[in-house]
Amino acid sequence: MKKVVTTVIFFLISVVLLAQVPAGFSYQAVVRNTSGDIVASRAVKFRFTILRDTETGTNVYQETHSVLTNSFGLANLKVGMGTKVSGDFNPAAWGDNPHFLKVELDPAGGSNFTELGITQLLAVPYAFHANTVE
Repeated sequence: MKKVVTTVIFFLISVVLLAQVPAGFSYQAVVRNTSGDIVASRAVKFRFTILRDTETGTNVYQETHSVLTNSFGLANLKVGMGTKVSGDFNPAAWGDNPHFLKVELDPAGGSNFTELGITQLLAVPYAFHANTVE
């Protein structure tokens, strides 16, 4: 009996040690239309682009998300887990250069995107890079 318990414990520990970092990071936004009114309980579409080096740099990854906002106009998404448009989502390779997140939105849910902004990715997404350390 003692051997079985010990084996099960070692098995569970090994499963935990093999856990992977999720292939994405969270993004949350309150969606408003051009008049500034909250877009509540509606299907909207986001497009995320990862750019390398500068805010106008090379496109290394792009994806779209179709999401339903809640009654407050809130949309919760996971960048890296959308519908791939181009490139590869590989945050482990982002440690050598600055990377930027460009966010675009079509509040009508189509493909007429308006740029909301571009921001540099900092510490949290770079946690993926830690997987490359031996």
